[in-house]
Amino acid sequence: MNLWRKLIQVFIADILLFALCGASATATPTTAKTQPLLLQLAAAQPAGRVSVIVQKADRSGQAEQLVAGLGGVVTKDLHIINAFGAELPGAALVGLAQAPWVRWVSLDAPMVSAAGPIDISGLQSAYIQTVGADRVWNEAPAYLQGQGITVAIVDSGECTNNGTPCDDMVDRSGQVRVIAAASVMSGPGSGPQDFYGHGSLVAGLVGGTGMGLAGKYSGVAPGVNLVSVKVASNLGLATASEVVAGLQWVLDNKATYNIRVVNLSLNSAVAESYHSSPLSAACEILWFNGIVVVVSAGNNGTASLYPPANDPFVITVGATNDMGTTSLADDVMASFSAYGTDESGATKPDLVAPGTNLISIVPKTKNKIWKDHQSNYFGESSSHEYYMRVSGTSFAAPVVSGAAALLLQDEPDLNPDQVKYRLTATANKTWPGYNATTAGAGYLDIYAAVHGTTTASANKSQKASQLLWTGNTPVNWTSVNWNSVNWNSVNWNSVNWNSVNWNSVNWNSDYWDK
Repeated sequence: MNLWRKLIQVFIADILLFALCGASATATPTTAKTQPLLLQLAAAQPAGRVSVIVQKADRSGQAEQLVAGLGGVVTKDLHIINAFGAELPGAALVGLAQAPWVRWVSLDAPMVSAAGPIDISGLQSAYIQTVGADRVWNEAPAYLQGQGITVAIVDSGECTNNGTPCDDMVDRSGQVRVIAAASVMSGPGSGPQDFYGHGSLVAGLVGGTGMGLAGKYSGVAPGVNLVSVKVASNLGLATASEVVAGLQWVLDNKATYNIRVVNLSLNSAVAESYHSSPLSAACEILWFNGIVVVVSAGNNGTASLYPPANDPFVITVGATNDMGTTSLADDVMASFSAYGTDESGATKPDLVAPGTNLISIVPKTKNKIWKDHQSNYFGESSSHEYYMRVSGTSFAAPVVSGAAALLLQDEPDLNPDQVKYRLTATANKTWPGYNATTAGAGYLDIYAAVHGTTTASANKSQKASQLLWTGNTPVNWTSVNWNSVNWNSVNWNSVNWNSVNWNSVNWNSDYWDK
């Protein structure tokens, strides 16, 4: 590892020197068409083999033939840049570079992650350290921060201020982390902007970069990509059909944006079996198509669960109070966190995460949450956002969504059942406030999950929502292909839609008392 790091350092230094100084007026044709580092390697180890990328001067194929004649082999077709990868003896490099069919020869260097350690010296959100996210961020060589994974926030919209992204949605390089924003709403204010504020708060906890205030309030996965799907009006009102439409958008665009996780910080206003809830059915469809679905348990503080929190497949998240410290020794369950059992008899929530007095963002553009709860305004703001102190299982769920993104970055081949099993199997049960009835498998531990090795699956023998059954016969789930479920076997005409309650969704997983 040290040798490769030294090689890369030399490689970068040579590139910078070459770029700054330009090619020498006395440069030979060979050096003009080759990186200086390659010539150094060839001179030091002429018998050793070196991997290169050869950009051709024409499309004749003579450069490939020359590689073979020099004792090398073509390894990759890179026609997007009129090039190919090759491996050949170091001593042959000069002859290759002198050929008229060759435009440039580069070292096929090992790639280094663009992520690096995050300075947590200014971090003021205790929950990040409580769940071990900071340890995952700063552990070499991966520096897992969610890079390459997309989390869909199905909520009230995107955090922008007159079209400008909130500062916490932009990373250190200036890259906007929200890669798509959609709305399934219609009428005034139906665009993707968040005029309510809830979706912004959730997004900040999943993947805020903390750039608004020098890293004070980063989300769990600050390198993750985010997709915002607006399903709630400017007043925070939504119906089950709008949420289902939002989940449908996620499924339709899964491949385009590499959506691996969806966060639903909402609950139905009506108690209902998951077998007749369209919300639960839609969540399961995403689940069976390889998308991890994370939902809030609700805030009634009793043993009452409302869809989709009572669905046995999804990851239902309850809330703790971390008391503003990084240690679990003083942590307790939040009094408002709902709990219970699903219809299979399994304990819900599946696990718990901090959800009391967390700090996140809302747009500076006037929004309803900020106007209704100004006492929760935290007193700090950047140019494009305000910070608010919030509580609720609505805000514990995105902590787990961020954790799922970190785990999937580390092990992208895990399916949702495996992600759920890993997160629950590695949850912490040793904290003084643990109670299996209200806390399920225990306290989220991201570091333990990432370092876990089990690939066992949760949800074994669970029955899918009867809204997905064909008549009286369930779909044969033993034949599920995690890349794509064949839903042609589902007969939607067999569903009795008169028995489905389409009453409004209740955002009762927010808790505003401090």
